[in-house]
Amino acid sequence: GRDYSSREFIVSNIKANIPIVLPWLMLSLLYDGVALLPIEGLPKIIESVWGDLLFFFLFLFMVMIFFPPLVRRLWGCEKLPEGALRDELKAFCEKQNFSAELYLWPLFEGRLITAGVMGFIPGLRFILLTPAIIETMEKAELEAVVAHEIGHVKKYHLLLYVFLIGGFSVFMGFLTEPALRVLFSSKFIIDFMISSDVAADQMFLYVGSFALLITMLFYFRFVFGYFSRNFERQADVHVFSAIGNARSLISAFERLAIVSGDIRDKPSWHHFGIGERVDFLGKCEKDPKLIKKQDRKVNASLAVYLLTLMLTIFMVGKFPTEKYIEQYKEKYTEAFLVDKIENASEDAEMLKLAGDYMLFKKEENMAIKAYGKAVLVEQNNPEVLNNLAWLLLTSNDLSLRDPVRALTLARTAVIIDPRGYVLDTLATAYWANGFLEEALATEGQAMSVDPLKQSFYMEQADKFRSISYQESLNQYIKINESEI
Repeated sequence: GRDYSSREFIVSNIKANIPIVLPWLMLSLLYDGVALLPIEGLPKIIESVWGDLLFFFLFLFMVMIFFPPLVRRLWGCEKLPEGALRDELKAFCEKQNFSAELYLWPLFEGRLITAGVMGFIPGLRFILLTPAIIETMEKAELEAVVAHEIGHVKKYHLLLYVFLIGGFSVFMGFLTEPALRVLFSSKFIIDFMISSDVAADQMFLYVGSFALLITMLFYFRFVFGYFSRNFERQADVHVFSAIGNARSLISAFERLAIVSGDIRDKPSWHHFGIGERVDFLGKCEKDPKLIKKQDRKVNASLAVYLLTLMLTIFMVGKFPTEKYIEQYKEKYTEAFLVDKIENASEDAEMLKLAGDYMLFKKEENMAIKAYGKAVLVEQNNPEVLNNLAWLLLTSNDLSLRDPVRALTLARTAVIIDPRGYVLDTLATAYWANGFLEEALATEGQAMSVDPLKQSFYMEQADKFRSISYQESLNQYIKINESEI
């Protein structure tokens, strides 16, 4: 029932939400500040997994101590005025052996009907009550609400919330690297990077950020939400210890549901719906064993969570991250070079590199295609001419062999660069085309040009004399058939 100007609405939202954002802004500034410190080896420690987590948990510890009073000031909270209500609520807290300052919480001009507790240390611990909840609730109902907030502290929920937030950081810190490496070794991602011409570091940023967002939504909606709902249920049933029954809290919930717009049956992912909470309190009135059962449920869930966290750390330690890094590099290189071959790159050196890599990978068809395109781009490159000629003479896939074309390519390569291995390719081409004398003469030239490899060239010449090219093909076919 409040009227807001645009400015008032924006300011109230900023004031309400800035405490959520501020710790992460401070953390980012601290990371950057530490990285700039002129201390040798410090940035490397911070960037390591354990250093990063240690830094994060140290930051969380500082937040736990100093953030509650800072948030109280940001929200413009003021001490609950002196009077009967304050005295009665303080007396109620003392009766519970609980120490905390009581503050008015002007959330959305104080018209939101809610309460909260902040702080771990008694001197820096506050129970916050909005003016709306004070105006709406009777004294007994307010005491039940305070008992609920005391229940959060007694059950260590504030520390457990920090543990769960820290647990998310641990999960992400250990899982991010292996998960991204597995993802980036997939054909889909690599093909997308090549086709869209997105650099690897940019893709890591995009995919990593998206994965972080999805994981965060899933974690806080389902994991954090599960614990939050059950923590709220534990805090609800604390009224049995503090007051002896749940009638006042049930009354407070029913009043809240009506005043807030008949929201009794509206579900809540982090608190349970009001109707669900009332029903559970009613069941506990009839069967107090349910209270202990709820405690056991929470403790068992925390144990499973901790075990999962430890198991994740152990399994990630065993994960072959380096293997996936190599797989990614290899697959990316191959996909990149295939793209260059298929899309008729005008870069002869790149096409030669692609051909060399495909030859190394025994992808002979792609190697011939790469070398062939390189020859069209740069017709006087002896390396490309020689490599293509040799592949057309010696390919394991006999359908790819072409001795006639190989002879033309080898002759051109020798004219440009008459080195020993180039002459050997020409000699092999002569032999494959039935020109034995020319083959032997050319092999002799190779020996004179490159005497260090004379024994190899002599073996080649002996092979030319002892068997024809066609006979060598027949032997190759027989060997392959027998192996099959």
